[in-house]
Amino acid sequence: MRMNQKPLEIIIAFLLVTSLSTFPSPAQTTNGTQAGDGPPTKLPEVVVTDNKPVESRPGWLQEEQTVGGNEQPEWTTRRRFSTTRVYVISPWQMEFEQWWKGKFLRHGKTEHLFQSEVEIGLPYRFQLDLYENIERTQSGTLRHQGNQVEARWALADWGKIPLNPTLYGEWKFNDHEPDAYEVKLLLGDELAPRWHWGLNVFYEQQVGGGRESEAGASLAVSYTCVDEKLSVGLETNLERASGPNLEGKPAIEFLLGPSIQWRPTRRTHLDLVPLLGTTGDSPRVEAFIVFGIDFGPGGSHHFPRAPASAQTR
Repeated sequence: MRMNQKPLEIIIAFLLVTSLSTFPSPAQTTNGTQAGDGPPTKLPEVVVTDNKPVESRPGWLQEEQTVGGNEQPEWTTRRRFSTTRVYVISPWQMEFEQWWKGKFLRHGKTEHLFQSEVEIGLPYRFQLDLYENIERTQSGTLRHQGNQVEARWALADWGKIPLNPTLYGEWKFNDHEPDAYEVKLLLGDELAPRWHWGLNVFYEQQVGGGRESEAGASLAVSYTCVDEKLSVGLETNLERASGPNLEGKPAIEFLLGPSIQWRPTRRTHLDLVPLLGTTGDSPRVEAFIVFGIDFGPGGSHHFPRAPASAQTR
């Protein structure tokens, strides 16, 4: 007996239509609206950068752009002068410096000091320095001279107070003479693009023995020849020393001479400073060679990078 296939075909067709109607159209969203009816989808912003630093001070050198938590020019984050200090370094920046100081006296003898220094930048505009000193005396003996601990505190972020005043205190633990303390007022700023300067006023006092004391000031200025590479300048130092060994007649020293700083890399610097004595109490020449390298997460050479689109504005 043959069955009639017409009802079966109708049932299969009905099931197919019902199943297909449950899938949304490609042009529809899940809530039944057209895809083009709603607001467009916003994709995440993509920022493209290049190697050009952001200039916080347009028209100034890269070493004069502000860096770090103290908003200070980059050149202040390393020692620029041998006789004059300026401000503090950036928080958590660290620097190691090796010094040679040679003093060539008028009667023909010489003194040499080999000084190792570690500088540590701290929050709230503090800085801590530690020194280890080895000396070669006039008789030619090489010996340990002592240690020094130095602290600085800048009164405000750079540029907030005229001349950027910074307080300085140091204690000298001497092996062969009485210990001494020293206090200073540090001032410094920029005269114009490429021109930098610093001024220190200081007083030092022994805490035992003959209680010898020194008071004076130092002034220095520099000009940048090649941005972040080479600068030249002039340094001066005036001291008045008194004590029982001077028989009531203070010794007056005034030295001045050129200074050169070369920065082989962004993290290193080499300073050469020969100072000439101009008074009878001054040495004929007092010379400095300083090599420094900075390291640590607070280093000042990580400039922010600008979006490429912003650099064409």
